[in-house]
Amino acid sequence: MFSKYMTAGLLGSAMLASAAFAQTATTTTAPAATATPAAPLAASDATYTGNWRASKVVGLNVYNSGNESLGSINDLLTDKQGNIKAVVVGVGGFLGVGEHLVAVPFDKIKFVNEPVVTASAAGGGAAGSSGMTGARPSSTTTTGAAPAATTASKPNPWYPDHAVLDATKDQLKAMPEFKYSN
Repeated sequence: MFSKYMTAGLLGSAMLASAAFAQTATTTTAPAATATPAAPLAASDATYTGNWRASKVVGLNVYNSGNESLGSINDLLTDKQGNIKAVVVGVGGFLGVGEHLVAVPFDKIKFVNEPVVTASAAGGGAAGSSGMTGARPSSTTTTGAAPAATTASKPNPWYPDHAVLDATKDQLKAMPEFKYSN
């Protein structure tokens, strides 16, 4: 039974292929005056060095000058020429629920390539996240271990590490909520 279906499929494929080969190619020539070669749209990645990917800017954490987390960037608002005019920042909430959206002018946001230094990362070493108390031994011997955590990572050239806004979380929550118009 299966061989009948296989034979029918092969026969049908051969008939379709022969019909495609039987067609003749027709060529039309356009007058030479109207034929202009298209300009190539080739742009190498070197042309865009130093630019950021918008998909990576959306979602960046926003901090104030005291390294307190304010929220994250939810959207970038552009004009018709593509210039970024405002940044929509989500303040508060948990996983997007209860989040207060505010639109902040783009020139009020500063982007930073270096990671945020927190007091727990800078102090290092007293109590771990496991809940155990006590000091960590001052000298540890490791063999083949990963490099120390104090080495700074190389900044990514396609997006910044975080954004800084000179405001407090309460000031942003007091701003009128941004709503997308229909």
